[in-house]
Amino acid sequence: MTDLEPELNLTGEAGTATSDTALGDATRRLELALNRLEARLAERVSRAGDSDAFAEDRARLAADLDAARAREKALEQVAAEASAALGRAAAEVRAALAAELAGEMADHLQAED
Repeated sequence: MTDLEPELNLTGEAGTATSDTALGDATRRLELALNRLEARLAERVSRAGDSDAFAEDRARLAADLDAARAREKALEQVAAEASAALGRAAAEVRAALAAELAGEMADHLQAED
């Protein structure tokens, strides 16, 4: 006989049947609760792994964003320098054209005299 089997009393009736049923029910409820707890724990562990991967992805993306912003600032600086150089070149071209036009006008006025 096991610890969970009811003992028969002198009349042959199971004297511990009610307590064994209650014990069996309690045991089943405990097992179900433990199974739910283990499932929740496994889910949390899984999420923690996902959370770590998410944190790593977030950190990598933040670093990529910082690098992109640094490149953007560098490109803005290069663009500003190129714009200034183009402005100076345009001013030189205008000055050269103005000087050439002034020289042509002077030549034309001298030719008329």
